[in-house]
Amino acid sequence: MNTINVVAAVIKRDNKIFATQRGYGEFKGGWEFPGGKVEPGEAPKAALIREIREELNTVIQVHDMIGTIEYYYPSFHLNLCCYWCSLVSGKLELLEHEAARWLRRDELHSVLWLPADIQFLEKIQREL
Repeated sequence: MNTINVVAAVIKRDNKIFATQRGYGEFKGGWEFPGGKVEPGEAPKAALIREIREELNTVIQVHDMIGTIEYYYPSFHLNLCCYWCSLVSGKLELLEHEAARWLRRDELHSVLWLPADIQFLEKIQREL
């Protein structure tokens, strides 16, 4: 089974986090923390900065790691590393996503998260 290494940004502002809805692919319509694949030889934090710039035309600062999970989808194995992030500059333009929302702690379960991303919600709720 193919393993994909991915990084995700939990962008926090005013006690809310930024969630995006996938606009393409097998999981189109599902909600996730924005990010993407780590390229061979690329450091995870550098990959996350690059992915957010490409997907949202925004510069972020990557802070502490929230955690790493492994999730087995039917067609691939996902290794997902999630980080707390903050905005440095940019407008969070949706270049690849269908929609986005800023979610308060009590709204985190109001969207249909992708199975891997949902694994982080409990820890994020505790820290918001």
